[in-house]
Amino acid sequence: MASVSSLPQQAAAAPDARPAFTVLAAISFSHLLNDTIQSLLPAIYPFLKSTFALSFTQVGLMTLALMLTASLLQPLVGLYTDRRPMPYALVVGMGFSLVGLLLLAFAASFGMLLVAAGLLGIGSSVFHPESSRVARMASGGQPGLAQSLFQVGGNVGSSLGPLIGAFLIVPRGQSSIAWCSLLAVVAIVVLARVGGWSQAKRPDLLAPAAARRSRVRTPLASSRAVGWPLAILAALIFSKYFYLASLSSYYTFYLISKFEVSVRTAQIDLFIFLGAVAAGTIIGGPLGDRFGRKYVIWGSILGVLPFTLLLPHASLFWTTILSVVIGLVLASAFSAIVVYAQELVPGRVGLISGVFFGFAFGMGGLGAAALGRLADAIGIEAVYALCAYLPLIGLLAAFLPELDE
Repeated sequence: MASVSSLPQQAAAAPDARPAFTVLAAISFSHLLNDTIQSLLPAIYPFLKSTFALSFTQVGLMTLALMLTASLLQPLVGLYTDRRPMPYALVVGMGFSLVGLLLLAFAASFGMLLVAAGLLGIGSSVFHPESSRVARMASGGQPGLAQSLFQVGGNVGSSLGPLIGAFLIVPRGQSSIAWCSLLAVVAIVVLARVGGWSQAKRPDLLAPAAARRSRVRTPLASSRAVGWPLAILAALIFSKYFYLASLSSYYTFYLISKFEVSVRTAQIDLFIFLGAVAAGTIIGGPLGDRFGRKYVIWGSILGVLPFTLLLPHASLFWTTILSVVIGLVLASAFSAIVVYAQELVPGRVGLISGVFFGFAFGMGGLGAAALGRLADAIGIEAVYALCAYLPLIGLLAAFLPELDE
């Protein structure tokens, strides 16, 4: 595989007939670094809860600050870069994440923790829509595969956060978070190279703005024909990310409360779950390319229901097994959802990617805040029993129209 430093030189020569795997590897690796940084915050919630004497509600508010900044800004970033491409915007976004990490390392109050979480969210608001666009550009006509390769980097990164929390931050204290800023520095270097490839790939960057806008405005189907499937996809995102919020934000607390395991053991179990999510992500895109994205979406969301219903009643051993199955099945949906939406609304890759990544982040943030408040009221175990029914929303996938994929 060619080095990342050669990306700009390869851009002009790389044929569009097959995926540009060097570029996809670079953007997937950057996604790994970005989401490792993002996952540090929920991974150290038990540590922060103890250090700052936080309630579950305050823990949920930190996730809300992280997710809502990303949720509200991502569609705006995608819309803007659809009209005015900015290949090096990824570097700027990672700079926000770098500042957020450093602030998190030295925060002395709950308010500073919220600001740090918000800065991490701003970094994601730039990274996800623009890097999703790069993945589409490098797909070589296999957008599902490209989106899965891009996504799997993020999911692997998300699974690393708990390990860093367990073996670096918990033993060495809050200030050790500053060492994680090196991840952001490496990501900035890689993304600068990706930006060079993107700039060389898009000569229309130098074209007049009005001409670019006229090329982007692809005719769309009627608002009703597009709006109804998008609403269904939004409902499926709600189901998926509300349930994932219960696991990513509160799984460690659930294990500690129900089975009295140590913080480190709970974080390792969270790593196992997030590793299963990463593996599931790589499956969904290629299956969607081959069999149709609608069927992957339907099977992923609804297919996880039996396992979510069993989880609140399982022993510690079976809880770990069920969480792996849930992660594998549920994670396969998102790549298929994003590519389905991109094909439903052609010519708006940045906007659609921003909307769906932003909505996913928003649902994760709202879910974490709502479930945290609920956990304070009725207990974390009761929350898991209620969340088990969320995958029933997957029945709506039956009403998605068939696309010519």
